[in-house]
Amino acid sequence: MPDATRPDPSPGPLTRSGFAALTGADDRALEDLEAYRGLLEDWNQRMNLVGPATLPDFWSRHALDSAQLLALEPAALTWADLGTGAGLPGVVLAILGRNRPGFHVHLVESMAKRCRFLEAVVDQLGLPASVHNARAEALDLTVDIVTSRACAPLVRLLGYARPYFRRGATGLFLKGQDVVAEIEEATRSWDFEVEILPSLSDDRGRILRIRSSGRGPRR
Repeated sequence: MPDATRPDPSPGPLTRSGFAALTGADDRALEDLEAYRGLLEDWNQRMNLVGPATLPDFWSRHALDSAQLLALEPAALTWADLGTGAGLPGVVLAILGRNRPGFHVHLVESMAKRCRFLEAVVDQLGLPASVHNARAEALDLTVDIVTSRACAPLVRLLGYARPYFRRGATGLFLKGQDVVAEIEEATRSWDFEVEILPSLSDDRGRILRIRSSGRGPRR
């Protein structure tokens, strides 16, 4: 995935071709993303996966928001998406990374009904991904990157991710406009190093790159 910046905003949502231009996604990846979008729309009628109002802006709100993580850690092969819910960002990462030898995404979700959706997506698309119906902190996984979107405030998310950090993972967490307040709260309970990065999909969004985390206030 090229390290590109989003072009000047244009009327209407990001399109499939615009997403391809930004990410370098090939035709197979685009078709898989279209299929994933269709599954989201179908299953979303029976369970709460994503806000229905976000689906018309799928290519920016969900696909690009997830895909941008690959450019930040291009050498990473193993990922764990904590509290993945509808599979964001993990399913998108698996779709775009499937051609890389050794690439694998662990989709971690504690709600069984959401895991059924994730298993259907992984099976139908043949993705390099595993679905874990478990609490994130209960798993014994060694990965390059631990990630999450809309899972929990940072102070709780660092607790979920602590076992992954202990085994050498770097964190890439998608966050919103209240990220500074979340960081300030988290520093009261955790010792960690953080880099705040801009989001390509939303001017208000931020990505946190966290390289270490331990119990106790930062000194």
